[in-house]
Amino acid sequence: MALRPIDNALPTTPERPKKQAKVVVPIQKQSDSAVKDENKPPSADPVIDYVLSENLKAIPDPETKIQSLIEGLDSKDWTKVCESLNNARRFALYHSTLLLPLLEKVVVVMVKAMKNPRSALIKTSIMASSDIFNAFGDKLLDSFPSEAFDHLLLQLLLKASQDKRFVCEEADKALNAMVKSMTPLPLFKKLRAYVSHFNLRVRAKAAISLSNCVSKMELEGMKEVGLVALVQMAADLLKDRLPEAREAARSIVISIYEAFTENEEQKQEAWQSFCLSNLTPIHAQSMLKIIPSQ
Repeated sequence: MALRPIDNALPTTPERPKKQAKVVVPIQKQSDSAVKDENKPPSADPVIDYVLSENLKAIPDPETKIQSLIEGLDSKDWTKVCESLNNARRFALYHSTLLLPLLEKVVVVMVKAMKNPRSALIKTSIMASSDIFNAFGDKLLDSFPSEAFDHLLLQLLLKASQDKRFVCEEADKALNAMVKSMTPLPLFKKLRAYVSHFNLRVRAKAAISLSNCVSKMELEGMKEVGLVALVQMAADLLKDRLPEAREAARSIVISIYEAFTENEEQKQEAWQSFCLSNLTPIHAQSMLKIIPSQ
């Protein structure tokens, strides 16, 4: 016989869970100084003035101030470095003899500043390089090991190749100042390596500076470089992917032609003979096409 469930049986009471002890986390009160004032505008970055060279003034008591220049250039505060670079510009323009012993140090700082991500520091250093070129010219190659100048030249070519217009334009000005202030032959030897750089824009910028450099050369300087090598380099640049490099190559060819045929009565014939004798037929034809027949 099956047992019937007893309806009035007491239900089983489940075991009540044990209470867990409450953990009170104290709330730290912020000090008044830590609380931001919503009514105050956010702090802005320091404003750097880009002073044109013609607006720079001479430094009062330069013999004393030159001692603190290096300290400012070595500062970890980038605004102080900008200020010191502007002071270096003033020394270069008005007290160059005092700056000459420190020139290598200034160049090293300029290169370091150009590698900095801050655009203000980059532009200030590029502006400083222009004034350094104008003040010292060939002394940049004679006064200290050439590695420092090589690093400066590379950075200027890289900055001139950037997309940031205000940096690019300033670097172009610095490269032009470099070409104008330095003897073409030693500068040509420095620039030559960069016309085969893997970066297209660097190659084009180097070609432009090289073209300006060649335009300052006399025939004897071109012969020292090597007329054939110079024309072959121009022929290679004529095949470059960037139009700026190709235009620079055409300018180089015209400069060579004018120097080579200056004392020739039959200019076209002399030029044609030179090209056909020293270049491959394809390169010779490309050279002859640049010079219009007269």
